[in-house]
Amino acid sequence: MAATTRWGILGTGAIARKFATGLEALHDAALVAVGSRHQSTADEFGDRFGVPRRYADYEALAADPDVDAVYVATPHSLHRDNTMLCLGAGKAVLCEKPFAINAAQAGDMIRLARQTRVFLMEAMWTRYLPCMVKLRELLDGGAVGEVRMIHADFGFRAEFRPEARLFDPALGGGALLDVGVYTVSLASMVLGEPADVATLADLGETGVDEQSAFILRYAGGQLAVLSTAVRTTTPMEATIIGTEGYIRVHPQWWCGQALTLSAGGREPQHVPVPFEGNGYNYEAAEVGRCLRAGQTESAVMPLDETLSVMRTLDRIRAAWGLRYPME
Repeated sequence: MAATTRWGILGTGAIARKFATGLEALHDAALVAVGSRHQSTADEFGDRFGVPRRYADYEALAADPDVDAVYVATPHSLHRDNTMLCLGAGKAVLCEKPFAINAAQAGDMIRLARQTRVFLMEAMWTRYLPCMVKLRELLDGGAVGEVRMIHADFGFRAEFRPEARLFDPALGGGALLDVGVYTVSLASMVLGEPADVATLADLGETGVDEQSAFILRYAGGQLAVLSTAVRTTTPMEATIIGTEGYIRVHPQWWCGQALTLSAGGREPQHVPVPFEGNGYNYEAAEVGRCLRAGQTESAVMPLDETLSVMRTLDRIRAAWGLRYPME
């Protein structure tokens, strides 16, 4: 691989703009192409971010020989097809979370990536932030002893519009896939895949989950107590609790820039962990690093774990009786 990773972005919505902004913080990445369903939106995005090649369909972006990696930034319901299009064209893919609608779709994507030996990674951007790197270091070093419990929430109040993505079942709407996936992925990072799931949800007018709470129990008796919402603003806090103390991630854990370690009966230790850029640069940097090393997946967010997270999301939805039209 060349020293500079040449990126294409598939989609032009809010998350695509955040990723493009993140790329601006990297010296070894260049945004060279964007694909949209309409030429006008591709051109508008291209003008905003100085993208030289603008395509009015996704197939043309996937076929561009000067693109090394594609960031899939389309709605949840399109992730599988868009990712497989790009993998089939030999393009490395960073697919926005949730990775897919369900574990079956995720399995299709992973099988194709492994069959073709093309790089694929879930864009769980928070996992690469310095704050999460420091959290893993502290936990691996036994800073709080054995982890026994996790508390985490992620909720915000969105205006109810039945036609909007957040509330449309056909687009995989609801809180769980939009922001609840962050909490499940955090629990997975620390404790792995749960043995049992207990959950309740409020399914709104359109049938998707507007708020929910779930408890995950692990083989060793550990618990993750999690909640998520798109009609309720929550504190967005995370606490990792062990036998010898606990670690709080704040101010908003999913984009945290500080930790507080309380352990061993000592005064709480405040640990600033700021990040550069808007934070999305770190996942892009990981893709570039893996490509230059000849790797087909990331050890920080391995595909087997992405599939495990999707299985947990499926189990939670199954308990509510929530199925999407494409399932």
